[in-house]
Amino acid sequence: MLIDIIKFTCKLFYYIVDIFVLLYFAYYIVTGIFAFFGKKNVIKKYKAKNKLAIIIPARNEEVVITHLLDSLNKQNYPKELFDIFVIPNNCTDNTKRVSLQRGAKIIECNKKVVSKGEVLKYTFEYMEKKHSEYDAYIIFDADNIVHPDFLARMNDTLCSGYKVAQGYRDSKNPSDTWISCCYSLFYWIQNYFFNQARMNMGWSSSINGTGFMISKKVLDEHGFNTVTMTEDVEFAALCALHNERIAFVNDAITYDEQPLTFKQSWKQRKRWSMGTLQCMTSYCKKLLKVGITRKIPQGFDMCLFFLAPVAQLLSAAIIIALAVYNILDIRVPALAKYLYDNKIISVILGYFATVAIAALVVIIQKKKLKRTFKGILTLAIFMLTWIPINILCIVKKDYVWEPIVHNRKVDIDSIVELKSK
Repeated sequence: MLIDIIKFTCKLFYYIVDIFVLLYFAYYIVTGIFAFFGKKNVIKKYKAKNKLAIIIPARNEEVVITHLLDSLNKQNYPKELFDIFVIPNNCTDNTKRVSLQRGAKIIECNKKVVSKGEVLKYTFEYMEKKHSEYDAYIIFDADNIVHPDFLARMNDTLCSGYKVAQGYRDSKNPSDTWISCCYSLFYWIQNYFFNQARMNMGWSSSINGTGFMISKKVLDEHGFNTVTMTEDVEFAALCALHNERIAFVNDAITYDEQPLTFKQSWKQRKRWSMGTLQCMTSYCKKLLKVGITRKIPQGFDMCLFFLAPVAQLLSAAIIIALAVYNILDIRVPALAKYLYDNKIISVILGYFATVAIAALVVIIQKKKLKRTFKGILTLAIFMLTWIPINILCIVKKDYVWEPIVHNRKVDIDSIVELKSK
């Protein structure tokens, strides 16, 4: 009798988890298809009219920030309509001096800050008191370089009625190592199958770290009150709660420096997972509520986004459960048992599915297969390593923000020239 109860409980657990995981990934497959179809929300071009403040938090970035500032000084946008503000924080190098040499204005961070979110909150409050003349703020990381048309396209986006927007996040070092290549593929997939898909659907895209715009009206109305380790997706959640749609601007391009080593990647992705879990506990209930009661699709969408670490861990739990069930002779659906019994076939199918998606996005986004080949072959391994990261973040709740060292010197002229070839 006891054995029968255990077997029934195990089967019930399997069915619940399996249905959740299948529906979860089916949701992203269906929404991802809209990258190919749906309403194309094209942002038309307008005359330059908005005054923009460029915000650059910087912590010991003297090696790379000059290239960002040079790319911003080459923007195809009237010089009188934008200013560059660098916010050195916790610096022990010459970030401030080299920024001043490139014509940037400096905002001294006169309080202790331990994350980018805290720096941005301090900066926006400072700007409201000292520089309230700007129509919108555009945020970059110090290691970025920016396409010459970036500001012009964000002006177009503001003129089109959007108050928050995310640009296209590209890489300036996709072929340095297999890690940097996997990062590049990850962002290209996110650009196309997440942000572009939602733009086509008429839904809200998401903010992903850098190269995004927030209008002054939004900050005046709602503020920038993020508290987690991932201020970008947290702010996207706050936008969803206020029914503020985020545009995706495909041709406003930021080139970001990707980590080179697995150690750097582990550190960064651990922060992402921790921040996502923080957002899950703080916002999922609220997001689900506005999604249902106010029929705001991005509320439901962001809620599912924050459940990603849980869905990934449950996927791993199914594999473990199948191993246990095999020992206990507990019957599960024939397909699941077949895939488990034929592990090699399952692994091969999963691997080649990942390779196919990575290769597809490279072709669609008109990247070079030769430069991304090692990432295409190793992306499946890269994604699998997220499982122990998520387990660690669930077990270890506390996390201290740690900086990633940037030293890849790339100027905008070489990037634009490379893309044109």
